[in-house]
Amino acid sequence: MLKIPVKEGENIERAIKKFKKKFERTGTLKELRERQKYTKPSIINRQTRLRAVYRNLMQEKLV
Repeated sequence: MLKIPVKEGENIERAIKKFKKKFERTGTLKELRERQKYTKPSIINRQTRLRAVYRNLMQEKLV
């Protein structure tokens, strides 16, 4: 449960902005989207390896 302390006289829009930022940092929405479909662990491992290879290629191009 997210709690956002609102000071007296503080703008409600500012409080909403704080809430949105805090909600995004928790990763709740990202987790919900990931749980909508099941991906096999082998596919997850393959994707992480491919991302690592891509990052290495990009770093080598910059150097």
